[in-house]
Amino acid sequence: MYENALQRGEKGHLLQNSSEIWDLVDAKARQSIALSDNVWDVPELLYEEHESARLHTEMLEAEGFTVTRNLGGIATAVMGEAGEGGPVIAILGEYDALPGLSQEAGADAPAPLVAGGNGHGCGHNLLGAGALAAATAVKDYLALHGLPGRVRYYGCPAEEGGAAKTFLVRDGHFDDVDAALSWHPMSFNGVIPALTLAVSMVDFHFSGRTAHAAVAPHLGRSALDAVELMSVGVNYLREHVPQDCRIHYAYLDAGGRAPNVVQSQATVRYSVRALRAADMRDLVARVRRVADGAAMMTDTKVNSTVITAMSEMLENTPLNRLLHDNLARVGPPQFDAEDRDYASRIQATLVPEAISAAFEGAGIAPVQTPLHEAIVPLEASGVPMLGSTDLGDVSWVVPFAQAQQATHAIGTPGHTWQITAQGKSPAAHKAMINVAKALASTALDLMTDPKHLAAAKADHARRVADNPYVPPLAPDAQPRVP
Repeated sequence: MYENALQRGEKGHLLQNSSEIWDLVDAKARQSIALSDNVWDVPELLYEEHESARLHTEMLEAEGFTVTRNLGGIATAVMGEAGEGGPVIAILGEYDALPGLSQEAGADAPAPLVAGGNGHGCGHNLLGAGALAAATAVKDYLALHGLPGRVRYYGCPAEEGGAAKTFLVRDGHFDDVDAALSWHPMSFNGVIPALTLAVSMVDFHFSGRTAHAAVAPHLGRSALDAVELMSVGVNYLREHVPQDCRIHYAYLDAGGRAPNVVQSQATVRYSVRALRAADMRDLVARVRRVADGAAMMTDTKVNSTVITAMSEMLENTPLNRLLHDNLARVGPPQFDAEDRDYASRIQATLVPEAISAAFEGAGIAPVQTPLHEAIVPLEASGVPMLGSTDLGDVSWVVPFAQAQQATHAIGTPGHTWQITAQGKSPAAHKAMINVAKALASTALDLMTDPKHLAAAKADHARRVADNPYVPPLAPDAQPRVP
């Protein structure tokens, strides 16, 4: 299966079907799986993915890509390019992990490898390796047949709250890209609908004046009171916002542990989300006014810092259709009885509502199988649970589409130990290699058939004509660990 397909072709002789590019993915499958597993073994958090970035960089160099390290001044961002002339097609990967999700691979019960340690609870070890596998196959195909075109692999850090792609977009690192593709490990196979929330994460720091809370409380100006009053104000605000908006908060600094000291400093972090970036910006402004009011009521001062921000996803109908057609041609992953058995054991750890909600979100009827072995119709209309991703900003500056592939049991919630446990399973490996074939085929279609790229660009231009992209980050904002 993994024999070197490059040895079976002659430069300049084009096959008339997709099987050759799929063979090129299979030819490097062992290396791709090893990369995924090696990244799984070194789970690193946002902007700290130094070993993961090194592993991706080494593979890019070994495969002959021209590599740009420290892309955009971000130490853990890397870009590899291959080919000459023609359109530039980007395939985006990620490799950041999550805190507190350390877990033994292949287990069906909580079993942390490191107590409180990191883990790949969103499958980004698979995401990065699968995207690089697709880019490598495209590179090999272009070289084998002497075709014009450039393929780029973007190794993107800090998707989990760091918004690295938003910084890269803002600073022009996608300006010469003609179209971009990516994928994400999920419970189902198909195209991911372009439904995400724009978000801005803002820290509000209140400064007051300390005092003895019993002897001289009148001399104090409590920053903690200000934070609590801000919470009250925002909670009343929730009744008067669009239904698609979300506001979350967490206390970063409550001012200390001594109740007999008036707290002079306190900090709260807010995440503000909406279906449209314009609504998100308006809501952030309203939250800021609530903070100003809380400061006024408590005679304190407040300043705010935007930590990250991301735009919502922009649809591209022709590119979604092209990606779906290639997913259908490749077909779903071919799982076996052992894959289904392990997935069933994982499902036994889930509440039934998680499984039914997964089918409802995908817009398909429930079936009695622990792993999805079909392709979700492009027209399926589900009720997805909406999150946020910095891929949204990519979609505003270049035609973009994203696939999903069934790397784990149906209903497995993201950001859980169950995802980490399944991250090195044979089923996950099969799905990763499978989706790489669809991504590679789609990239080649965009390079070799001008009508596909023209349609995607026309759709994108139409959508942004009356609603141009507004970067959600200020020009002087810098990547940082939230």
